[in-house]
Amino acid sequence: MPLYQQEHLRDISQQFRIYGQILHAELCKIGHINETYTATYDQGGVTVRYIHQKINQGVFKKPVEVMENVMRVTSHLQHKLRQNGTRQCTRRSLTVVPTHDGQPCYIDEDGNYWRTFVYVERVQSFESVQTPAQAYEAGRAFGEFQSLVADLPGERLHETIPDFHNTRKRFEALQQAIEADAIDRARNCLPEIEFALAQAPWIDTLLDAHARGDIPERITHNDTKFNNVMLDWETGRAICVVDLDTVMPGLVHYDFGDMIRTTTSSTMEDEPDLSKVHLQMPMFEALARGYVEAARDILTPAERQYLAFAGKLITFTIGIRFLTDYLQGDTYFRVHRPDH
Repeated sequence: MPLYQQEHLRDISQQFRIYGQILHAELCKIGHINETYTATYDQGGVTVRYIHQKINQGVFKKPVEVMENVMRVTSHLQHKLRQNGTRQCTRRSLTVVPTHDGQPCYIDEDGNYWRTFVYVERVQSFESVQTPAQAYEAGRAFGEFQSLVADLPGERLHETIPDFHNTRKRFEALQQAIEADAIDRARNCLPEIEFALAQAPWIDTLLDAHARGDIPERITHNDTKFNNVMLDWETGRAICVVDLDTVMPGLVHYDFGDMIRTTTSSTMEDEPDLSKVHLQMPMFEALARGYVEAARDILTPAERQYLAFAGKLITFTIGIRFLTDYLQGDTYFRVHRPDH
């Protein structure tokens, strides 16, 4: 790390309630949105690690609201874990380290928002699920998360990315992109466009069920990829979930549906040979078992009814987001090959 970065990070670190001197720090190559550093401190002869992170304001337009959500949720998680007699609560939930004046983040001279977390030790994460046992742990981790935050007191959380999983809004954006055809790409994907538009009759299924009062709004994670589950080095058990920037009001199906999409597929999401893409039923069964076991106390019969459907809906939703972005000239998602 260049010297100027080290000095700047040292200045940043002094703004937070951390005892001791920073020894060294290194840039983490995990995640694609925020700029993240792992910093090691000497605290009376004991080395302790923290995470310093610069929030990406290009993605999160209101970082204060993001951190208000994160603070409320992590505080409640730790309260519930202590209430349940859980040991090592700082490993089971992210812990926000406030600034000296009690704020959840620090604003530097350039207007950047910085935050600090206690480093979760003796854990690891994986980019993809390798075994049904891991799929079970993924389901259990996010099911437990939803269950623990279900009774969060106070006002409704901020909606940090409005309409993030709103399939109707995503569908309308696709229709607009097709009509505009800004860079003359529609002719390259006519079968995909025809397929997407033909799904219109069922895309409002969850929104309609919620509007009728059949399924309630809850607090959801909204980024339930497997690499956001920290697994214990020794046991392989899920310890905690991370990346809480998108925690906000939603439907449990958004989380479970995205778990199905990212956990049960036989390939990466951008596999060009579609003949290789299929749902692995052992992974799905383990995922569903782990999730339902952990969330059984909060799930209503109606919510259970729509769980499997959620995989279809959320997979379709991300698919039309990809298609919309392609039609608009790859303005959001990164591409690595022609017509990616």
